[in-house]
Amino acid sequence: MKRIFRIVAALAVLAVGLVGYTAAMARVGSGAAPEMAAESEQADEIRVDKSDRRLELLRAGEVIRSYAVSLGAAPEGHKAREGDERTPTGRYVIDWRNPNSIAHLSLHISYPNAEDRARAEAAGHSPGGDIMIHGIANGWGWIGGLHRAWDWTNGCIAVTDAEIREIWSLVPDGTPITISE
Repeated sequence: MKRIFRIVAALAVLAVGLVGYTAAMARVGSGAAPEMAAESEQADEIRVDKSDRRLELLRAGEVIRSYAVSLGAAPEGHKAREGDERTPTGRYVIDWRNPNSIAHLSLHISYPNAEDRARAEAAGHSPGGDIMIHGIANGWGWIGGLHRAWDWTNGCIAVTDAEIREIWSLVPDGTPITISE
């Protein structure tokens, strides 16, 4: 019985420690954001294929970068309401960026649009928002590509910290993004 108590106590201490570490790192932030790349190197379009878990940056119709991604924890289908953990599908734009995100840097996707709002309101729900392309939660960047082992976001599109730094520099505000099933 003492052994079971010790194991439970150790797991509880570990859980409290992980929660505390995550909360502290969220306050630390992402550090300095990278400079924007030269305009001639920047993407003019983003495509995300949810079924392939792939984000592509394009310039003049040609893929210039491609990244494996994690999506919302319930990735199939279009985002219908706040809290459904789905990544939306459709055409949006990158409309602002957050260098002080709790996940390493983030680019905001203009979800919900008017159609998304109307659909959610007709169903009696809030459409939600704050859908981003982002890195890993601050302080957890060391897990790198292991984050792709499962879909873990609340509807966002996640890449590694190194990848979001590159995407940040290549994607100006106003860049259109198409997210497909």
